[in-house]
Amino acid sequence: MIELLSTAEMAEADRLTIAGGVAGLALMEHAGRAVADWVAARHPPASRIVVVAGPGNNGGDGFVVARILAERGYRVRVLLLGGLARLRGDAALAAQRWQGPTGDATPGALLPADAVVDALFGAGLDRPVEGAPRAMIEAINLCTCVYAVDLPSGINGTTGAVMGLAVNAAETVTFFRRKLGHLLLPGRLHCGTVHVADIGISGRVLAEIKPRAFLNAPELWRAAFPVPQAGGHKYLRGHAVVVSGGLSSTGAARLAARGALRAGAGLVTIASPREALAVNAAANLAVMVRPVDGAQELAGFLADARRNVVVLGPGGGVGPQMQELVLAALAGPRAVVLDADALTSFADAPQELIQAIRRRGEAATLLTPHEGEFYRLFKSMEDIHKADSKLDRARKAAEITGVVVLLKGSDTVVAAPDGRAAVADNASSWLATAGSGDVLAGFAAGLLAQAMPCFEAASAAVWLHGEAGTEAGPGLIAEDLPEALPKVYRRLLGTRAGGL
Repeated sequence: MIELLSTAEMAEADRLTIAGGVAGLALMEHAGRAVADWVAARHPPASRIVVVAGPGNNGGDGFVVARILAERGYRVRVLLLGGLARLRGDAALAAQRWQGPTGDATPGALLPADAVVDALFGAGLDRPVEGAPRAMIEAINLCTCVYAVDLPSGINGTTGAVMGLAVNAAETVTFFRRKLGHLLLPGRLHCGTVHVADIGISGRVLAEIKPRAFLNAPELWRAAFPVPQAGGHKYLRGHAVVVSGGLSSTGAARLAARGALRAGAGLVTIASPREALAVNAAANLAVMVRPVDGAQELAGFLADARRNVVVLGPGGGVGPQMQELVLAALAGPRAVVLDADALTSFADAPQELIQAIRRRGEAATLLTPHEGEFYRLFKSMEDIHKADSKLDRARKAAEITGVVVLLKGSDTVVAAPDGRAAVADNASSWLATAGSGDVLAGFAAGLLAQAMPCFEAASAAVWLHGEAGTEAGPGLIAEDLPEALPKVYRRLLGTRAGGL
């Protein structure tokens, strides 16, 4: 698993390392050297490098960068915000080792420069940028080649928020582990390419920090990922049911059903209103279609325990009828995926939905809202909207509902009631197209049908969705996503894809 750290957790990692006998100045030297190595690999000696240093330890890292680059033949200047007298501890010692020119950090002093190293604030900023720092960031953002030390200045390392104004970096070199602010929007948009450097902090400190947020990558969920075995058959891979909307809105259900089938469900059935039966039947081959009208018929259809996961919401319509269908689905033990209209239908009755979910006990339930649906469902819950970040909102929603919440976007967050969370970084911008979310709900259902645990299934579905978007590439439409999945599976599973 690849842990993501808050600013406080990173500070604790530093503290534990120093308490274990590694000098803070040694960590600073390692950090500065890592940044210097990265800059030197991209610019020839004699290049003009300007390091903009702040008054804290991030500025101390900057002084180390400056010294090492100067020793390698680069023409380096340091622009210091606040003056040498403000430096304390290791940062002051790093500044004493620098023998080159140091000037005041003013916008007019920045040029000429072939590259700028942003060492103003890093991940520790906790208040809006104003005055001289703001003017300096504005000037840095006029430069075309900017390297950020740890995190672009102006980004909150825990929430990803822009604290008034932030540096736009081409590349960011961070230390030990990525911070949440590197992945959560809008912070991620300011980081450019992020590189993680080893500065001598042992991974053993994680056992004490116990981070609960992770990069959504196969390392997080691979052990639980279902792979068909040579002796298996379709009935062992589960049976997903997707509830269709009416005659004019069947496409979303068909997209979800195709997604579930491609994700590995052994059987998939569209539960279709009779008025739409012919349309659904004509548009599907491997996906089965059965007539199901209303909540009572759905309950009867789902009474077959082999139908072990149901998706409601895609194209289903908003209103009392959808509420009844959702409550009927939640009454049984099967896994339930609630998306789109299934969530919006409870915008004025969220507690009714939450109570029905909680009555299910350990049965898997997955909510998959985008930001608008999330707001509508939880708009009356002040604690959620007071949360500092998308991650915190998703976690709070998972805690309140008692189930896994998949909050969609370019930085999709999957949160479990126990505090675990996964943040995605592989979403193609081409995924912002009609029906994409329906396919994602189907991917999750296909994995749940194969008995993958809910948090892991949701996280894997998000990652697969992102990879399929990249595989399909420019011009992507939602129909392309299930068809791109076999290539993604081959890369993910390698020789395991053959079931050997």
